[in-house]
Amino acid sequence: MNIVLSPEQIAKQAPAVVELTHADNLSKHYTHIPTMTLIEDMEQLGWEVVDVKQGKSRDDSKRMFKKHMVIFRNPNIKISREGMDEVFPQILLTNSHDGKSSFQFRAGLFRLVCSNGLVISTQDFAQARLRHSGYSFEHLKSVVMEMVEKIPDTIKTLNSLTEVQLTEEQKMDFAMKAIGIRFEKGNAEVLPQELLIPMREQDKGSDLWSVFNVVQEKLVRGGFKYTLREGRRANRTARRISNFTQDIRINEQLFDLAKSYANA
Repeated sequence: MNIVLSPEQIAKQAPAVVELTHADNLSKHYTHIPTMTLIEDMEQLGWEVVDVKQGKSRDDSKRMFKKHMVIFRNPNIKISREGMDEVFPQILLTNSHDGKSSFQFRAGLFRLVCSNGLVISTQDFAQARLRHSGYSFEHLKSVVMEMVEKIPDTIKTLNSLTEVQLTEEQKMDFAMKAIGIRFEKGNAEVLPQELLIPMREQDKGSDLWSVFNVVQEKLVRGGFKYTLREGRRANRTARRISNFTQDIRINEQLFDLAKSYANA
C-alpha cells in the first residue's frame, strides 16, 4: 500500500529535507542534525517516508534551509474496523535548518479510500518536540513508541465519530463552522451545501465520521465556490491548500470541531 519515496524523489519534492548543512548565519554553538538522520532512524523503527513538503522562500539562497515536513507511515500498522475503509496512522515531522525550529512530531491518519491525510488535534496527541542538541536514537524511539501506544485511544475516537448521527440542521451547522476554519478572517461567503456533497459512495451518510471526511476533503482540496464580501469578483473557486502549516491548522481545528459534536 505504501508508496515509499526514494531519496531522489524526496530531493525533487522538498530539497531542504536532504540538505546536510545549515544556514551560515547561525551561531557556532548551534547543533545541527540533518532531517535525513531522522529519516534513517525512523526507517530502523519501521516508518517509511510517503510524502514530503517544503515551505516557499522568496530568497533562493535560503531555500535549502526552509521549514519542511516529512510524513511517515508504517506498513505494519493500520486501523481496520468492520464496515469502514482502512485508515493508516501517520507521523508528521517538521523541521528546518535555519535554527528556527526543533524537530516537531504530530500524529496523523491516512484514509486509503480517498488518499486523504488527516491530522489529529494536539488535545489527543500532544505535539512532541526533540531539540537538535542532545538528539539520540533512543529519545526518538521513545517518542515514536509513545505515539504508537496511543493508537487504541484514536480508535475509540473514530468509533465515537461513527456512532453519532447528525440531523440536517447539524450538518449545515458543522459546514458553516468549518467554513470559518478555512476563512479565518470571516470575509468569505460559501454555501454550506457545497461542502456537504460527497465525492464518493463510501462517504454518503449522516454519521459524523462521514460528514467530517466529506467536509475535510472539500476544505483542503478546494474546488468549491465562494465570494469575498469585500471583493469585486464573485464566484471564485477555492484553491487546494498548498501551505502545509495551514493544512495542519485546518485539519487540527476540524478534528476538534468533529469531537465537539461527538461529545455533545
